[in-house]
Amino acid sequence: MAEIPMIISVDDHVVEPPHTWQSRLPEKYHDVGPRIVRRGIAGMNYLGSGQRYQIDWDDEAPPADCWVYEDLVVPHKRHIAAVGYPREEMSLSPITYDEMRPGCYEPKARADDMLANHVDGSLCFPTFPRFCGQTFAEAADKELALLCVRAYNDFQVDEWCPESGGVNIPLCIIPLWDVGLAVEEIHRNAARGVTAVCFSEIPSKLGLPSIHSGHWDPFFAACQETGTAINMHIGSSSQMPLTSEAMASMTDFLLSGVLVRFPTLKLAYSEGQIGWIPYILERIDDVWEEHRAWGGVAEKIPDPPSTYYYRQIFGCFFRDQHGIDSLAKVGENNITFETDYPHTDSTWPQTEAIAQKLFGHLTPEQIYKIARGNAIRLLNLDRE
Repeated sequence: MAEIPMIISVDDHVVEPPHTWQSRLPEKYHDVGPRIVRRGIAGMNYLGSGQRYQIDWDDEAPPADCWVYEDLVVPHKRHIAAVGYPREEMSLSPITYDEMRPGCYEPKARADDMLANHVDGSLCFPTFPRFCGQTFAEAADKELALLCVRAYNDFQVDEWCPESGGVNIPLCIIPLWDVGLAVEEIHRNAARGVTAVCFSEIPSKLGLPSIHSGHWDPFFAACQETGTAINMHIGSSSQMPLTSEAMASMTDFLLSGVLVRFPTLKLAYSEGQIGWIPYILERIDDVWEEHRAWGGVAEKIPDPPSTYYYRQIFGCFFRDQHGIDSLAKVGENNITFETDYPHTDSTWPQTEAIAQKLFGHLTPEQIYKIARGNAIRLLNLDRE
């Protein structure tokens, strides 16, 4: 049996503790900024837009901890903080922090859970801000929203990561509504050692400019200049989280010319799995070869699009045997592993055994790349 080195997971999630914003926002915003309110909930219906719910309040019903921000009320739900529960209990039921495993929201407890799970590095996406900060982009008060973005990043840099003993790896968000402010936030956080930022798979689905427009080029330039990897979680387009969004996004980037203009920019697709990648590369190269003269890409894309994939894009998986079986096409230098703690998909606490089953038959060099080496290179980590 091959040895699996300690894993660096490039897709986990933090359930922000109650004090995250209240302890960092000016006092005048305490009544409207994100805060936790505990109330009984008798019923809840998702309204199909952002994080908005129709809630039946009942103080006699079991209590739930809810984020309240402007006119938004978002209950914590068990499937988001699922680790430690039997599979049949990983439901949409509202819960409190008292019912969660402490590793969901407490950095030292998270580090203990990670290390016990054969993981010594964990990149954590936000929960209340959503996968790339959409919550604040949709807020009415943009002055407060900007303070909330900065407060979240300060939480990552000053609390979540250092208090984990270095197990947690900082991942920042940006003010999506203002590319100039986004550039400032990239530089502010890069100066503090942050090497990763969240972004939307397809920003146009959030009502934002397309990556084809040139609008985001200053952001891409800032990321390239600072060595900040762009991490796009499945569902970061505020659509139902389908792998096809990752497919569409990667196709967009490969045909947009972004990776030609920014040749050292790195993109990562979190929780998108990898088995679909060989087909996309085959198809996109064929389209480029046969149709580039009239398809509008001849001048923008001088080489087959797969060239830029192998040079600059990383996939991410946790259960994808087909993807591993297609490793020669997926690229052993282009994939990373994850645990998805604390979501229902999480491989915790059996991540080492699952890794052994998936890719333990590969060479020691390939195993190292998948378990941690590619993540180190993606995130510019000072680790071996």
